[in-house]
Amino acid sequence: MRSVKSSGYLAITALAIALFGCKPAPEDMVKVPGGEFTMGSNEVDREAKAMQYGDRRPWYANERPERKMKLGTFHIDRTEVTNRQYKEFVEGAKHAAPPHWALGSYPESLADHPVVFVTWKDADEFCKWKGKRLPSEAEWEKAARGADGRIFPWGNDFDIKKVNTIGEYGGTVPVGTLKDGVSPYGAYDMSGNAQEWTSDWYKPYPDNEFKDPDYGEKFKVVRGGGWGGMGHYSLQVYVRAPFRNAAPPEGRYDDVGFRCVW
Repeated sequence: MRSVKSSGYLAITALAIALFGCKPAPEDMVKVPGGEFTMGSNEVDREAKAMQYGDRRPWYANERPERKMKLGTFHIDRTEVTNRQYKEFVEGAKHAAPPHWALGSYPESLADHPVVFVTWKDADEFCKWKGKRLPSEAEWEKAARGADGRIFPWGNDFDIKKVNTIGEYGGTVPVGTLKDGVSPYGAYDMSGNAQEWTSDWYKPYPDNEFKDPDYGEKFKVVRGGGWGGMGHYSLQVYVRAPFRNAAPPEGRYDDVGFRCVW
């Protein structure tokens, strides 16, 4: 039998939810406390390495200027959305499966790998179906690098043992495999494995002087860097927390997935 004390607590909790919408955070999410953090960077590609590796954008140009941002508290998925989780959406919402799934499903060996080949709209609809949403660029970056301005989720020094990014695994790995690469708040694979859709259009930061023809409402920002890498020197650039990539929202890629916020 429930005690008077516990009954009173439940009644107060129910009243708080009714009045203020104080719902508990969904499972499998981590809390990112509100407050200030560093967004972007002031680094410069002085040696024009980007051109040597075939990248038409100078490295770091779209990340400037570094600035302080302030966000409220939010929660973010502990891991990238997996094939297993996405299949629940496909079945529950009668949503189309990713085109590479044979007969509408995936090999069981890939159940806990991040879902890929999903468009921005697919990702957006999944998050809404779960009562969540896609993260903004700012939310994603704070969740990845913390409040101390670190370059990678684990710190300032690149460590290949903490990230899946040079193709040594031949593709994605099960989410959370590289546990030493966890972010300050407990989120896995925010560097490498699959790049991740965000809610934002690819636009310049305030006071950014780089003239990128791709700026505007043509491409969505993709964050985190993927599993393929681009060589020993360049791979560190593409998995840095401030790195900004851009992709057409209707695109499907073998190294782009997503996670949600609440």
